[in-house]
Amino acid sequence: MAEIQDLTLDITQSLEIKAAVGDAWSALLGRLTSENSTPDNKPMPMVLEEWLGGRWLRDLGNGHGHLWGFVQVIKPPNLIEIQGPMFMSYAVAGHLQLRLSQISGGTELSLRHRVLGMIDPNHREGVTHGWDFLLQSVKQRAESAA
Repeated sequence: MAEIQDLTLDITQSLEIKAAVGDAWSALLGRLTSENSTPDNKPMPMVLEEWLGGRWLRDLGNGHGHLWGFVQVIKPPNLIEIQGPMFMSYAVAGHLQLRLSQISGGTELSLRHRVLGMIDPNHREGVTHGWDFLLQSVKQRAESAA
């Protein structure tokens, strides 16, 4: 029988960005959509419908693709929450929260990703690195634009 820690994933990461919240929000949305790439810098453009219930997906054309989730909360320029399996194409329930908060000298970007289900060990190993790559690239884009 599986232990609860085998069936859950809870990742929290954050970083400081030397840019205004609006610039960080723009960089985040760019990174979640057309500017998305894999950690080994292969382009992986995504679509994000920026409204409540909107989809976040990888459109491969001709009706093919991969649904990552649905927008559960969107409060520009401070918060977006997406619920769905993300990159896991199997039976899991997932929730991703990305929050931008104004701090002295810029913006704090925090991420929390929680999953419940039978999580593939490869996904469990790679998810922290993948989210860190996303946060670092948002930081780089926002600070370059500022």
